[in-house]
Amino acid sequence: MTTNIALKVLCFAALGLLVACGGKGDRTLIQNKGSDTLVNVAQAWAEAYAKKKTSVAVAVTGGGSGTGIAALISGTVDIANASRKMKPKEYELARSKGIEPKEWVVGYDALAVYLHKDNPKKKFTLKELADIYGDGGPTESWRDFGIEVPGCDSAEIVRFSRQNNSGTYAYFRKTVMGRGDFKLGSKDLHGSKDVVDAVENTPCGIGYSGLAYATKHVQLADVARDANSPYVTPTVTSAVDGTYPIARPLLMYTNGEPTGETKVYLDWILSEEGQAIIKRKGYAPVK
Repeated sequence: MTTNIALKVLCFAALGLLVACGGKGDRTLIQNKGSDTLVNVAQAWAEAYAKKKTSVAVAVTGGGSGTGIAALISGTVDIANASRKMKPKEYELARSKGIEPKEWVVGYDALAVYLHKDNPKKKFTLKELADIYGDGGPTESWRDFGIEVPGCDSAEIVRFSRQNNSGTYAYFRKTVMGRGDFKLGSKDLHGSKDVVDAVENTPCGIGYSGLAYATKHVQLADVARDANSPYVTPTVTSAVDGTYPIARPLLMYTNGEPTGETKVYLDWILSEEGQAIIKRKGYAPVK
């Protein structure tokens, strides 16, 4: 009996080795990692593509834009997702390791400012947001805007933010604060959905996240570039035409010009079929 079990284990091991080395059941695996903003649509792309082409599997993980870019630089992924552009120092590090990053715009996103549904504050200028979030910014209370927020007895502005490896964090910082830093005391959360959920349950709260994570349980503020500019609602249309002040491209990076199944997959993402999926997920398509 013991001998028979041992033989069965050896047979299964040999079968697994055969598949891994190119048996008929073998599938091409594309590793895709990075932006939490993009993770939902990246997963939707992967699932739709698996039905379309059963010989290819796309493994999608989040972790933030910085995590995806680091994985591309280390050569452990085929595609890195990012909601910000790579930094010069990241390009330099990549090239020192023989990696030549190539950027692909796969869609557009409006980075929305979220408020609790009972908050009477409906709009902000970029300066007002900088005064709330930026280091040295004077605004700490909703009463500084001359309002009372139901359920927020302290009137304290509770700031929800993202962790510093997030492309959303980096883009908000660049667009709203310029070269300034975030002030201390923000509640830094791991994912885009986490920010929206936190604002929903915090009357004193404010947060920023991708438009695709909006729900009926929170409200989205209009944003103006300055006091003399129009206030614009974050929508797919205002992200594409650039009228919304905190709109950004959504990016994928590969090591040089992609080849083989990775190229076929990227071409499909940019096709009408792939772009219809990103639109259904609440982002703006490239075309």
